[in-house]
Amino acid sequence: MKEPKKIGLPREVWMGPRVISKVAHVCRKLELGKRALIVADPTTFELVGSKVKSQLERAGFEVNHTIINEADLPTVAKVREISGGKIDFFLGVGGGRCIDVAKLASFQEGRPFVSVPTAASHDGIASSRASIKGGKKPTSIETHAPIAIIADTLIIRRAPHRLLAAGCGDIISNLTAVRDWQMAHRIKGEPYSEYAAMLSLVSYQIVMENAGLIRKRTEESVREVVKALISSSVAMAIAGSSRPASGSEHLFSHALDITAPKPALHGEQCGVGTIMMAYLHGEDWVAVKEALKTIGAPTNAKELGIPPKYIVKALTIAHKIRPDRYTVLKDGLSRRAAERLAKITGVI
Repeated sequence: MKEPKKIGLPREVWMGPRVISKVAHVCRKLELGKRALIVADPTTFELVGSKVKSQLERAGFEVNHTIINEADLPTVAKVREISGGKIDFFLGVGGGRCIDVAKLASFQEGRPFVSVPTAASHDGIASSRASIKGGKKPTSIETHAPIAIIADTLIIRRAPHRLLAAGCGDIISNLTAVRDWQMAHRIKGEPYSEYAAMLSLVSYQIVMENAGLIRKRTEESVREVVKALISSSVAMAIAGSSRPASGSEHLFSHALDITAPKPALHGEQCGVGTIMMAYLHGEDWVAVKEALKTIGAPTNAKELGIPPKYIVKALTIAHKIRPDRYTVLKDGLSRRAAERLAKITGVI
């Protein structure tokens, strides 16, 4: 008999134009308590966080806020120190950094958190995982899913298109993540959820089929990307791991974070990684490349702003990032094989 498994999912998801006005309503409806802490960066607090704070205060909440610049363990510790154990719930207002810091701090404090994304750059806006810098390797920490997501598509639309395109790269990577997972299940007997895999691939299809629409940066295109990011996060919650949305292409991205002097955005690197990993899996890597190009996401080293030698280096060490995670990279690529892969797919 299988062990019982808890699936953590948001209780409220608000997505669309001007839903930012619903923050106080949602927090009151969920009975989260009266004392809130907003985590934002300088830009997102000025543009959105200050308005959220005023809205909550008018509704009778006691609200504090803290400004962050990094998503690392010292910042999480600082946020927890500011909360002083007296906060009922946290709100992450901003992009991935703000949401990840609020997510981990709230988890460690045993308090719920509300995700208020101002950009759709990766699936962290809805997932239970937080990408936090801390050790020698980039760290993805299992925490808890947001109790609510309030994604105002008009606010997200105002963010630079590069961030939306990066979010699409993160979603498109679901293709190779699922293929890696299926391989691990077949060869290593790793637990596998067909439902979670299908949901992850649906997210991938949403972006592939709407690449032209997404390029237009309309409110509708933002909604499609946010919808795909949320469904991708739900797939991970059902699987109980990041397997449906993180495979060899993510290992490549994490390796680039280590090797490249100036890494690109996480989703951008995952998109380029997907092109190469799709080739290794025998998938239609050309279609992946064309979709990314249509959206306006990078498809090669030059567009990432990363010299080719670091692409090759990352490919040779990617399998060491998470040795426990079986992927198409298996025991790693030689320098020659890595260079050949990157050249065949036009990445270098």
